[in-house]
Amino acid sequence: MSDTKNSQESQNSQKSQNSDKENGGTSKRSSPMEVLRQARTQLAELTGMTAESVSSFEQTDDGWSLEIEVLELTRVPDTMSLMASYQVDLDPDGQLTGYRRVRRYERGRADARPGGR
Repeated sequence: MSDTKNSQESQNSQKSQNSDKENGGTSKRSSPMEVLRQARTQLAELTGMTAESVSSFEQTDDGWSLEIEVLELTRVPDTMSLMASYQVDLDPDGQLTGYRRVRRYERGRADARPGGR
């Protein structure tokens, strides 16, 4: 009977370890680089667009907030391609909880300076 008990305890321990792996290792907090990678990957999967860069990244009370630049529409020349900035929110474990487009622009166009200069 002790063999059965030990076997069940071993299986339960293994299931717990597998569950932690499947949940992204919720027992430890994700590093900033892991969060960046997860955010880019998840946004690309949801939108079908390539995440080119992360222009803003901060830890919040609710997890993480990032601004990710994506290529929305390829044009020739490349400087005329349409880019977009997306605000992406993630929970403390790095799972995407929401996103929204906050800006759309041509790749070659700089932000307007205050005062119109």
